[in-house]
Amino acid sequence: MDDMRWRDPQWLAEVRDWIDGRLDELAMTRTGPPVQPHVYPWSTVLRVPTDAGDVWFKANAEPLRHEAAVVTRLAARRPDAVPPPLAVDTAAGWLLMADAGETLRVVSQRERNLDRWYAVLPLYAGVQLDLADDVDDLLALGVPDRRLATLPQAYAQLVDAVGAEPRFRDAVPVVAGLCAELAGYGLPELLQHDDLHDAQVFVRDGRHLLMDWGDACVSHPFFTLSVTLDGVLAWGLDDVPGSVDTTPFRDAYLAPYADRFGGDLVAAARLASRLGWVCRAVNGHVPGEDKQTLTRLRMFLDGRP
Repeated sequence: MDDMRWRDPQWLAEVRDWIDGRLDELAMTRTGPPVQPHVYPWSTVLRVPTDAGDVWFKANAEPLRHEAAVVTRLAARRPDAVPPPLAVDTAAGWLLMADAGETLRVVSQRERNLDRWYAVLPLYAGVQLDLADDVDDLLALGVPDRRLATLPQAYAQLVDAVGAEPRFRDAVPVVAGLCAELAGYGLPELLQHDDLHDAQVFVRDGRHLLMDWGDACVSHPFFTLSVTLDGVLAWGLDDVPGSVDTTPFRDAYLAPYADRFGGDLVAAARLASRLGWVCRAVNGHVPGEDKQTLTRLRMFLDGRP
C-alpha cells in the first residue's frame, strides 16, 4: 500500500458510497465532500461533514486492518474510554467514528499542564486489564503477537532487514536475557497500544478517549511506558529532553496493577521501559522507513535517538 492508493478517485468514490450508506442507516446526511487531512502509507483519514456534525472515516493498510475489529471489541468492554464506532467494515478495515474532540496535545498546551495524564494512565491500564480474557480472541483477529517469547528472533530479523550496524546484531543475546528477566516478574501479557502519545488521546465533554489502535499488539503491558514516558512526558510541554520527572506518572499507571499483582512492579517497569523500544521498533517498522526504526533501536541500546 502506498499513498497513491488512498488518493485514487475510484477508491475514494467507493469510500464515499460506503460512508453515505452508513450515514443513511444512522439517519444522518452528508452535507459536503469529505476532506482528506491525513494520508500515510499505512492509513488515511477523511473528515466528513454531516447534519449532525463532523464524523471521521479511517482506512488501514493490510497489516493494520485488524484495528476495526479491535476498536469494536474495546468499545464493547470499555465504552467510557474507547467510544463505539458508528460503523465498521472489518473485512476492509474501515471505521466510521464520531468526532472525539481535541487532542490531549492541544489541551495540555492550552492549559500549560500535564496533569491530565494522571487520569489517562490509570484509565488505560484499566482497559488493558479488563481485556485480559480477550487476548486469544485478539490474536485471532490479527493483532500482532509481540509477546516476550517472540521478541529475540523478531529483533534479530529486524536488524538484518534494516542493515543495522554490527553492535545491534551483537545485542541479540541481550534482548533474549532481558526478555527472560522481565518474564520472571510473572505479569500477564496483554493488549498494548504501542504508540500512546498525546495526539492519540482525545478530550471531549470532560472525558479522556483512547484512540488510534492501529499499532496495538499483544505484548508485555508495561512496554507502553517507552513511548508515553520516555518519548513524550519526559520532554515536557516545551520539548526539552529530561525536563520532567516521570516517576509520578509511572506510579499512576502502575496503581491498577498494584491492586492485582505483587512483586516489584517498579523494577519491572524500569526494565520494560527499555525493552519496549525493541517492541516498538519491531511492531512499528514500515519497509522503507528505516530511519525511524533505527532511532527506536538506538533508544533501546543507548537510551537516546
